[in-house]
Amino acid sequence: MSLNLTILGCHSATPRVNAYPTSQYLEINNRSFLIDCGEGTQRQMRKYKVGFSKINHIFISHLHGDHFFGLVGLLSTFGILNREKDLHIYGPKGLKEVTVLQLKIAKSWTKYTIVFHELTSDESELIFEDDKVSVYTIPLEHRVYTNGFLFVEKPKQRKLAMEAIQKIEEIQTCDYQNIKSGKDFVLSSGETISNSLLTTDPEKPKSYAFCSDTCYKPDIIPIIKNVDLLYHEATFLKDREDLCEKTKHATAEQAALIAKQATVGKLIIGHYSSRYTDLDKFREEAKTQFENVELAKVGRKYSIDKYPIEVAT
Repeated sequence: MSLNLTILGCHSATPRVNAYPTSQYLEINNRSFLIDCGEGTQRQMRKYKVGFSKINHIFISHLHGDHFFGLVGLLSTFGILNREKDLHIYGPKGLKEVTVLQLKIAKSWTKYTIVFHELTSDESELIFEDDKVSVYTIPLEHRVYTNGFLFVEKPKQRKLAMEAIQKIEEIQTCDYQNIKSGKDFVLSSGETISNSLLTTDPEKPKSYAFCSDTCYKPDIIPIIKNVDLLYHEATFLKDREDLCEKTKHATAEQAALIAKQATVGKLIIGHYSSRYTDLDKFREEAKTQFENVELAKVGRKYSIDKYPIEVAT
């Protein structure tokens, strides 16, 4: 599987019995990321077998407690486990100050290096990139400065069309890498064989968009256009849409409208208000605008390799 998402927590406000605040574990193209870190995250990581040593990059959407109060505990645990690798944390300006203060007062300085990448821009920006994955911010609108995050695989190399290649004796195994990289092949006669005759298109790069707390914000649609998997908060049903403007949250219907207009592959909704006991109503409301919708559920996993997207409960 080239993309696996595990929901560690998906409820709003305070932790409750069997209701954990926001946190997700994403594996994409052999890279591992933790997204938000509400209370109880490290317990959930153990329960759902997320390897602590795999986490080298943590993304925090905003500085409300239900999205980052579990962070300092996790950092302390990394220290107890004798972590040595650098840890990179991406989040709003102020995250370093509040985190370092807690570690300082508790005399819990880590032996490993924590690298903070504090965010201030109101425009989408590239904040992480390696040879496998790129990560961009998705500027959101909440009561405090907030970003979502877009994770995109780097394009894969082209696939060799072996039946066509084997008909050309001059092409040797040592030429394969150049061909997969998109280069044409030049025969000894000077004739050029087009790469399109020697390869086929690679798989479409997988993508995941995480849209944390936000009101309805259609201007994010160009950023998340055509993503395979979208998580979008849905704190309320439309019967309490009056609360959305006050609290800067969205309804299930509004989340589905974003998914519909962005033509995403699948929508996951979560961050449910505790006022609701029947969560199926969130799916029912979202389906009036977008058919391919799932409810976030603690422990649920989403896997993308071949379509359709697989869901394990």
